[in-house]
Amino acid sequence: MNHFMKLFSIAAFTFLVLDFIWLLLIAKKMYQDHIGDLLGPTKIIPAVVFYGLYLVGILFFVVYPAIEKDNLLYAISAGAFLGVLCYGTYDLTNLATIKDWSSLVTVIDLIWGGFVTATTCGITVFIAQHFNWR
Repeated sequence: MNHFMKLFSIAAFTFLVLDFIWLLLIAKKMYQDHIGDLLGPTKIIPAVVFYGLYLVGILFFVVYPAIEKDNLLYAISAGAFLGVLCYGTYDLTNLATIKDWSSLVTVIDLIWGGFVTATTCGITVFIAQHFNWR
C-alpha cells in the first residue's frame, strides 16, 4: 500500500471514530436542542464527499508538510488551525445567514473542529514518524 493510502487510512479511521462518537453520543442532543428545527434527514452522499475532501485536505495541507518538517507539534497546531478555519467557514456562514442558527453551536463546533482535526493530524503524523514513512 502506498504512503498516501496508509496515511489516508489512518487519518480516516481516527477522524471518523472521533466524529461519530461526537455526533452520535456527545453532541446529538445539543444539536437537537439548539438547531433541531433546522435539521433534516442526513444525506449520505454529501457526507461521504465532505469526509473524503476534508481528509485529503488534512493530508495535503497539514500531514505531508509536518512529515516533511519532521515536526509533530506543527501537525497538531496546523491541524487545529485548519479545523477552526474549515468548521468556522461552515458555522460562521450559517450564523451570518440563517435566522435561528445558534451562537453556542457555532462556538462549540469551532472548538470541536480544531480538536478533531488537530488530533487526527497528530495521530497520523505520529504513526508516520514511528514507521519512518517519508
